[in-house]
Amino acid sequence: MTKSILNAAAVAAVTFSFAGEALATEWNVSLWGKRRAFTEHVEKLAELVSEKTNGEFTLNISYGGLSKNRENLDGISIGAFEMAQFCAGYHRDKNPSITVMELPFLGVSSLEQEIKLSQAVYQHPATVADLARWNATLLMPSPLPQYNIAGVGTAPRTLADFDGLTVRAVGGVGNALSLLGAVPTSVTSSEARQALDSGVVKSVAFAPHAHLSFGTIEPANWWTTNLNPGTVNCPVVVNTDALNSLTDAERDALMGSVDEALAHYVSNYNSKTMDAWEKKLAEKGTEQITYTEAELAEFRKAAAGPVAAQWIADNSAKGLPAQELYDLVTGMIAN
Repeated sequence: MTKSILNAAAVAAVTFSFAGEALATEWNVSLWGKRRAFTEHVEKLAELVSEKTNGEFTLNISYGGLSKNRENLDGISIGAFEMAQFCAGYHRDKNPSITVMELPFLGVSSLEQEIKLSQAVYQHPATVADLARWNATLLMPSPLPQYNIAGVGTAPRTLADFDGLTVRAVGGVGNALSLLGAVPTSVTSSEARQALDSGVVKSVAFAPHAHLSFGTIEPANWWTTNLNPGTVNCPVVVNTDALNSLTDAERDALMGSVDEALAHYVSNYNSKTMDAWEKKLAEKGTEQITYTEAELAEFRKAAAGPVAAQWIADNSAKGLPAQELYDLVTGMIAN
C-alpha cells in the first residue's frame, strides 16, 4: 500500500510539473542584424513582459536565426514565429497602407512625432485590414530619424550633382532621389556596406544608427546633414492568432509595456546613438554637406509633390483610401 501511495504521489508530481510548464508562454521574435538602437524597444519589451508575468511569458529574440528580414511578414502570416520586425519598403505591395509614412519630405521633426504619426496610421481601419491579410496585428513602430546620405567620391552639393549618383535607398526615399536624377538600388541593410565597398553604389541613405551598425560610415568621406528626404517605416507586428490566444494577464503585460518600451527606445537613440554618431563624424573628419533653405525647397518641389501624387493615384486604384491616409499624416504634421 505504501508503495502504491508513493507511486501515485510521483505520478501526481510529474503531472503537476507538466501542467506548470504548460502554463508558461514563449514567443519567438524574428529580427535581423544585431542588437542596436533599432531593436532596443523590442529588447525592452521582452524585459518588461517577463518582469510583469514573473517569467511566465517570455519573448525569445533571434537576430536572423528565424527568417530573412524581407520574409518576416510571410513568416508571421503562417505562424512560423509570433513576433517580427520588418520595413514597409521591403515589400510595398504587401503593406501599401503603411508606406504613406515613407513618402519623401513629409517634414517629420522628431522621433516622438514619428511615433504619434505611425500609431495613428496603424490604427486606421484600412491599415488594420491591410495587415490582417497576413494574419498580422501592428504592435508598435520603430521610429527612425530622417535619413541622410553618406558616400564616397565627390559630394552632391547641388541638385544637379545628384544626377547619376548611385545610392542604396528604398521606399519613398528611393523614389524621391530618383526624381533628383539619382539611381537608387534597394539592397538590404545588411548588404549595404558590401555594395558601397564593391562600387555597386557610391552612397547609402540610412539613419545614423544604421550607418554605424552596418559600417557604411567607415569608407564614406561625406555626409548630408539636412537633406532629410524621408525615412522608412519599420513596424513590429505579432501573429494575430497568437495574440488572441494570450490570457488577459499576458495580453495586458504585452500591450501595457509598449509605451515604456518606446520611451526607452527614444531616450537611447537621442542620447547614446546620436552622441556616438557625432563622435564618429568628428573622428573621421567626414565632410558635412549642409544645404540652404532655398536648395531644400528646390529638392521638395522636384520630389515631394510628384511622389505623393503618384502614391495616392496608385493606391487609390487598388482600393486603398490613399488620400485619406495622406491627409491624416500631413494634417497631423501641420497641426
